Amino acid sequence: MSKQTLVIGLGQFGMSLARALGQHGSEVLAVDTNPVHIHEIAPHVADAVIMDAMDEAALATLAPSRRDTCVCAIGGDNREGSIIVTALLKQLGAPHIIARATDELHARILRLVGAHEVINPEQNYGERLAIRLAWRNVVNVMPLGGNLVLTEINAPESFWGRTLAELGLPKQFKVIVSTVRHETEAGMEAEIPNPHLPLKRGDILMLIGSETDVRRLTERV
Repeated sequence: MSKQTLVIGLGQFGMSLARALGQHGSEVLAVDTNPVHIHEIAPHVADAVIMDAMDEAALATLAPSRRDTCVCAIGGDNREGSIIVTALLKQLGAPHIIARATDELHARILRLVGAHEVINPEQNYGERLAIRLAWRNVVNVMPLGGNLVLTEINAPESFWGRTLAELGLPKQFKVIVSTVRHETEAGMEAEIPNPHLPLKRGDILMLIGSETDVRRLTERV
């Protein structure tokens, strides 16, 4: 059964989120006050509704308590609205509320009024971009919680022609290679790494380890 997600606020972030969720098979109900945004998202989601989500009675008709996740994606130009909508979702029994924040104060308030999870897309992207620019060979970085990160790196030249067994990355750098992506006739494909298969130019390694250990690896290879 598809997960049901309520997305409130169809700015750039909310629009992208709702469209991607729909592509991944989630049953999305998208809400915004702007008819243009509703018209744009409608082909990509299960349902799209023009509504002021700050109207408690109107919001209640969407049955937040029956949605797997409710996302308050209202932009930073309406902080008051995002706080009110998050509080209403909590009062209406939404089981899991994700709210978008613009800064730490906004994030603290959103948690106080009921958000189970708070995100700051601009800050998160900025931090990930900084790592990609500062570290060598890094393609992408995803925080896993605590100090652990999932990091995609281009296999450096010193790895070409050598196997993971030979490199001994867990022992030498305390990182684990979870996946190797490489070019095939059908495009890039990912597979569980064979420790005895030589790496080659163009391979992308997905590493799991602490931020400190992964950075140490990228600086030494």
